[in-house]
Amino acid sequence: MKPIQVGLLGIGTVGRGTFEVLQRNKEEIRRRAGRSIQIAMVADLDTARAQQVVGDTAQVVADARQVIANPEIDIVIELIGGYGIARQLVMEAIEAGKHVVTANKALLAVHGTEIFAAARRRGVMVAFEAAVAGGIPIIKALREGLTANRIQWIAGIINGTTNFILSEMRDKGLPFDTVLKEAQALGYAEADPTFDIEGVDAAHKATIMSAIAFGIPVQFDKAHVEGITKLEAQDIRYAEQLGYRIKLLGIAKRASAGVELRVHPCLVPAKRLIANVEGAMNAVMVQADAVGTTLYYGKGAGSEPTASAVIADLVDITRLHTADPLNRVPHLAFQPDELSDVAVLPMAQVVTSYYLRLRVADQAGVLAKVTGILADSDISIDAVLQREAGEGENQTDLIILTHDCVESRMDAALAQMQSLPTVLGPITRIRKEELN
Repeated sequence: MKPIQVGLLGIGTVGRGTFEVLQRNKEEIRRRAGRSIQIAMVADLDTARAQQVVGDTAQVVADARQVIANPEIDIVIELIGGYGIARQLVMEAIEAGKHVVTANKALLAVHGTEIFAAARRRGVMVAFEAAVAGGIPIIKALREGLTANRIQWIAGIINGTTNFILSEMRDKGLPFDTVLKEAQALGYAEADPTFDIEGVDAAHKATIMSAIAFGIPVQFDKAHVEGITKLEAQDIRYAEQLGYRIKLLGIAKRASAGVELRVHPCLVPAKRLIANVEGAMNAVMVQADAVGTTLYYGKGAGSEPTASAVIADLVDITRLHTADPLNRVPHLAFQPDELSDVAVLPMAQVVTSYYLRLRVADQAGVLAKVTGILADSDISIDAVLQREAGEGENQTDLIILTHDCVESRMDAALAQMQSLPTVLGPITRIRKEELN
């Protein structure tokens, strides 16, 4: 049987890995897919670099639209990234009747509804395993492996850069800025790391997972997004003393009034497996009614781990290439006309527990005033840690862990505490997730 013909748009780190893994394991892949998969065309502005990678095995062009216009190309892999030209090329490939494989989480989180609708109209597939958690097959697990389950929540370490930074801050006691520079020097962080450290990258991925888990449209604009730039080494140290570790989590959770979709730093009990995921590794916990808790761990980025996911999508499309579109797995797991319009909750309606650090005057009655405000706000306390002031010091840190409460109530209580004359600086609040 004739090999399925693939056009590759962008042969950077992941594109090169995809080409090389496909070449190296082509016989194994053929046996699984039922026919050979061949990258026949590559589009990249740096044609010399592309030619050096592919040699004489594929045609190299500078214009991606030449790939899309080629009637011999069955599948287009988009590895350009971003919202701009990538969106145009994906839409043009779909309109040309090409199947699409993409690792572009930003594109799908923002424009996924439009893209999937276009793909349904044209009867083609858009596959995106590589868009979330690199080499970890979490999309396949959520969309197919857990299809019998009602998924209750997902919590994931889905950005390796921030996890590396938090691990280094904990291990070495260094401040954020110092560790960020180290991460950039080692290649874990980009020269402009904003999307990573501000939580945007993780929010793109959490948005995609929430849509598949709960059968809702992709709604990145409704996600609550916080990064790690305001975390201090002392909070990581205090959390450790209390039996917790701080991780940047992407969370999607069913609630009585809707769905929570949020990314922010969390205290996680140190005994949880996910709390012990270190360095640039990724992990996703899924809680479902039938199977219980499952954990998916591995490399969330890199040339060959991400290529592994891209090629898995190529194999899936090759297997289903001739199938009736109605018999294929839906893009977001649920049938398109069965997607729910359940609300994504604003953060003020989210219920969780909290870590609070207050810099307070070292004098009698301070603790009573603070705990009194919490009691009046119907917020119960789980634990209190008060550091003894050093010799000659007249202020100290007060650490409080709370039980669950609605965020709007905590907001009001924090405003009252912040107004106390004995509270000497901005109060640090970090949410706490037990992940039971």
